[in-house]
Amino acid sequence: MNPFIGEIIGTMLLITLGQGAVANVLLNKTKGNSSGLIVITTGWAIAVFVGVFCVGSISGAHLNPAITLALAITGKFSWQNVPLYITGQMLGAMIGASINWIQYRQHFDETNDPDLKLAVFCTSPAIRSFANNIVSEIIGTFVLVFAVLYIANPQVGLGAISALPVALVVLGIGISLGGTTGYAINPARDLGPRIMHAILPIKNKRDSDWHYSLIPVLGPAVGAILAALLYIYLH
Repeated sequence: MNPFIGEIIGTMLLITLGQGAVANVLLNKTKGNSSGLIVITTGWAIAVFVGVFCVGSISGAHLNPAITLALAITGKFSWQNVPLYITGQMLGAMIGASINWIQYRQHFDETNDPDLKLAVFCTSPAIRSFANNIVSEIIGTFVLVFAVLYIANPQVGLGAISALPVALVVLGIGISLGGTTGYAINPARDLGPRIMHAILPIKNKRDSDWHYSLIPVLGPAVGAILAALLYIYLH
């Protein structure tokens, strides 16, 4: 299979399951309503496991522009393929967000709070402070990328055998560092679904909070670069 298709499928699975966990907790009249942050963090970890396991042998399962950027900086991935991979990740994220909306459409209709509807699709800070929020995203992504650089196969990225270690890293980040911004740590994970929130005919939705949207894109990019530079220095 084409690696581009692999990135689409892997990221689609990531968002469908991860965003699904958020929807199950936040939306009205779901079986998991109000079950809490631990359910969400566990859901995202399992989503990473499934995405990486399914397409690791096809594309290296980057599923995240920050991972792709760091692998390219450290020489583990060709710069020539970076735009293709990021495009696949964005498309997969948008498809996954759309699938999740179809799955929970009745529950979106039953939920009156427009902020909760937006929170299903993308991240927002617990305390809005752009300087502190971007630092949080830098730190979270640094931890993710630095760990992945030690886990990744030197030829392409992550393989199926890497699925569980990466999932555990994501679980740890969510539990330990996710309380400030919701730990996007992945520009495609936040921006793709945010775009779909703006496009989809969601009943009584609010704006898509574009004022904040740069934070979960720029923060992970900076975190990835710093992790890659430290990795290079140590090697």
